[in-house]
Amino acid sequence: MTMEIIAVYATVVFLVIGAIFTFVAAIGLLKLDDSMTRLHAPTKAATVGIGAFLIASMANSYSIGQPSFHELLILAFLFVTAPISANFIAKVNMH
Repeated sequence: MTMEIIAVYATVVFLVIGAIFTFVAAIGLLKLDDSMTRLHAPTKAATVGIGAFLIASMANSYSIGQPSFHELLILAFLFVTAPISANFIAKVNMH
């Protein structure tokens, strides 16, 4: 197997993982009762799901021969801002 085929398989795997985590986050956002438990779903599962989508995008860009690392900047920004925004929302909810 060539590296391009492995990159295509990695893209598919990361897309499925991202879809599962994002779907779980959406269900958690809809089904959980109060705002503090509802805050847990998008900050944890959706962040991992979007991270998997971004890694799939990087694998796909590698498989077509144009590697892109812009997704790493988006991923770093997402992993930094999601916990901070969740912390601020939790503080507002407690007051």
